[in-house]
Amino acid sequence: MATFTVYHKDYCPYCKSAKRLLDSLGWEYEEIEVTFDPGKFTEMVARSGRRTVPQIFQGNTHIGGSDDLAVYVRSLAKLTQAS
Repeated sequence: MATFTVYHKDYCPYCKSAKRLLDSLGWEYEEIEVTFDPGKFTEMVARSGRRTVPQIFQGNTHIGGSDDLAVYVRSLAKLTQAS
């Protein structure tokens, strides 16, 4: 499975939730802190089209925010159960 990238801010509860979910699944991810880094924030917006955090990618595929990640994980679980 491709590595995930999580653009986040340290104080964001949604960011923490998304990282906890990835940790619980044992999925590797790179963290990119955007709080005090305008360059990384601009990069996040350019990649995602969104200005909110977290923004999560699997490889180059944009997953979305924390809720989107949870939906993505549930959809994978359903696919696994169906096969």
